[in-house]
Amino acid sequence: MPALAPEVAAVRLAVRRALTGLPGAGPVLVACSGGADSLALAAAAAFVAPRLGRPIGLVTVDHALQTGSDRRAADVAAWAAGAGFAPAEAVRVDVAGRPGGPEAAAREARYQALAEAARRHGAAALLTGHTRDDQAETVLLALARGAGPRGLAGMPPRRDLTGMPLLRPLLDISREQTRKACAALGLSPWEDPHNADPSYARARVRADALPALVRALGPGVVDSLARSARLAAADAAALDELAAAALPAASSAADGPAGVRAPGGGLAVAALAGLAPAVRTRVLHAWARELGASPAALSHRHVGALDALVTDWHGQGEVHLPGGLRVGRRAGRLTAAGPPG
Repeated sequence: MPALAPEVAAVRLAVRRALTGLPGAGPVLVACSGGADSLALAAAAAFVAPRLGRPIGLVTVDHALQTGSDRRAADVAAWAAGAGFAPAEAVRVDVAGRPGGPEAAAREARYQALAEAARRHGAAALLTGHTRDDQAETVLLALARGAGPRGLAGMPPRRDLTGMPLLRPLLDISREQTRKACAALGLSPWEDPHNADPSYARARVRADALPALVRALGPGVVDSLARSARLAAADAAALDELAAAALPAASSAADGPAGVRAPGGGLAVAALAGLAPAVRTRVLHAWARELGASPAALSHRHVGALDALVTDWHGQGEVHLPGGLRVGRRAGRLTAAGPPG
């Protein structure tokens, strides 16, 4: 028997670690575009999941953004069915008319379709093939936006997707490893032309920015960026915990009963002013979300304006938040009014 390629072994080990101890008896659903990363993930999951007593399924999403995308999706689903995935299905989504740029619109449509498929099949979790290289690109894009620790944390290995666990087992696996794993297994990945389209920011980072950094600073840059993401994630989690404890205190710090919270009742300015800036802005962000502001539309500018009501008060007017919400400072409290009727 030929020796197992180390790249195949590495991907299988990463998947085994992600699936071990996963609660529920439902299938694991792999999101697979047919590219090297998700194809290597799918092959590893097909090997690992049955050995853990776990059913395995696959979904591929057709964004209908290029000629022949329906045939590509059908080919991926057919390969999956032949490899023993059940379900093995292709789902078409409509990207047009969604808010945001083309990348954001496609991502939103894709994740919505994947979450719906996972719920429809009673999946225990959804797996995606994001790699260490994807993580490095995400960190660079976050740096370019001026993101804080949460943005610099990149993609978490596990998150909630509208009630469905989304796992990213390959965040410590390189793109080179997934390509070599596919080659060792005799798999022919699909090359998505959008990955080389310079109209997309991530494609420019992949083709130009990250290779330039590697040339200037050495091949360890990708690993270092991914490590920075892990460190930022730990810091962000600690700050989030502090903010979660501070929000109830600021909400009940005025003349109401201790421990009683009502988001619309406002926040005590004195309690907010005593917080470290990184904690205070998180408290304000969380409060704005509780009031009904859309997290996607709530920007650094909005939170900065709320913070100025605490730290740079000079009688300025109300802060307008997404969804028609208005926040002002009155009698030592930040108070909110709902969207106009």
